[in-house]
Amino acid sequence: MPAIQIPHRTALAALLAALAMFGPFCIDAIFPAFPAIAHRFGADALQMQQTISVYLFAYAALSLFLGAFSDAWGRRAVILAGLGVFFAATVGCAVSDSMPMLLLFRALQGTSAGVGLIVGRAIVRDCFEGAHAQKLMAQISLIFGIAPALAPVVGAWLVAWTPALPTWLLGWHMLFWALAVFTVALIALCLMVLPETHPRELRISFRPHSLFTSYHKIVSDRQFAALACALTCNAAGFFLYIVCAPAFVLTILHLDQNHFPWLFVPAITGLVTGALLTGRLAGRVPTRVLVGVGYAIMLGAALTNVLVAWLVQPTRVPWAVLPLGIGAIGVNLVAPPLNLLVLDRFPRYRGSASSVQAFVMLTFSALLAGVIGPLISVDALHLAVTSAVFYSCGFVGWRWYRTMVKRLPAKIEADAAVIAAVGSSGD
Repeated sequence: MPAIQIPHRTALAALLAALAMFGPFCIDAIFPAFPAIAHRFGADALQMQQTISVYLFAYAALSLFLGAFSDAWGRRAVILAGLGVFFAATVGCAVSDSMPMLLLFRALQGTSAGVGLIVGRAIVRDCFEGAHAQKLMAQISLIFGIAPALAPVVGAWLVAWTPALPTWLLGWHMLFWALAVFTVALIALCLMVLPETHPRELRISFRPHSLFTSYHKIVSDRQFAALACALTCNAAGFFLYIVCAPAFVLTILHLDQNHFPWLFVPAITGLVTGALLTGRLAGRVPTRVLVGVGYAIMLGAALTNVLVAWLVQPTRVPWAVLPLGIGAIGVNLVAPPLNLLVLDRFPRYRGSASSVQAFVMLTFSALLAGVIGPLISVDALHLAVTSAVFYSCGFVGWRWYRTMVKRLPAKIEADAAVIAAVGSSGD
């Protein structure tokens, strides 16, 4: 395998986490700006929710191709191109003068928002194996987990900031201008630091027919399907509260737009704790044990969440948010090892495997934001029960995968016996 110049693991983790976080940051940061944008364009609650769903649907659709693009043209080039598109779309959002125009540029943001996360996973696996890869994934999750906690706080501060500047730079516009500046900083950092980890001799030509042939191979693999189900449902159990944050914080908890940290700080603290634990335990604890503990935490927190939503009336903090933070520990305890298992199913098509897995997860997240979320965010109990169902489905996916893995040695042994028997009869 050709030699790759790899920066220090901590530096690489920080860069890849920053690349991964700008997509999710752009989801959460806009929540405090909802009232201002709705007032400016005369939009109702459903229209405002579409600023999230169009972003996520575009994010999901392009995620199918970003990994394959990086397999064909290199990781670094695709990341830089994606950041350029995201910068242009963010400036478009900042200067939008109508709701349709804002939705158009939000969708364009979504097309490139996944480049750091999807291609970044392939970069990790290009550079490291085994426990080292799991530790790097955990470091990325740790830094990445801070973004959703900071996003609504930073968003609220930017929306409320009133320096002596023109009107078109203030309020909700300032939020998008700040994101544009952050994107420029990322582009500069990538140009200086990010190596190319996928040499030309290992690249696969981008041919649509071959691409969809490899996608068919990936989605028809039962082990991949089980792992994708587990990852998607785990994320959905947590992400449900993120996409329903305005309804949960403002309507169910009866707080104002400055109190989004009541939701995000416990939740992201849990994600960060889970990432720290999985990084510490990588190489020391078997994956099946680590994942089993993670699911025990998730399911226990989900049950507690249902009981709190049912028994504590009216719903109030901190009791309504503590189970979310505990469940998030389990989510990030299992995410790094499961993501590595997905990538290791297809060593030659890591970018494509990452893309397909991200597409499944993001499409479901878009359905959560645009369809499921508005239907079940009427009260705390509906949210809690739905979250518990998702965590349970994730556990079923993991057990399905484990069942197939356990049967594999027996199947290999049986096939070998058949081959030996045929060979003996031929003699």
